[in-house]
Amino acid sequence: MKYSKIFQYAYLVFAALFLYDGAVKWENDPDKAYISMALGGLAIFMFFFRGKFRRKYDNKDNSK
Repeated sequence: MKYSKIFQYAYLVFAALFLYDGAVKWENDPDKAYISMALGGLAIFMFFFRGKFRRKYDNKDNSK
């Protein structure tokens, strides 16, 4: 289960990259910035979503 924890934090890395990209594009082309910001928000959502289910399955494995 160590790999799932590593991939969970990879979502935070991608969120930071997308949010930075959106901030840089904001001045020139706001339409493309919205897409980057949305992908950054989605990556943050996936970080918490994956963490919730990882803990759920870890608790299920420990109860047996």
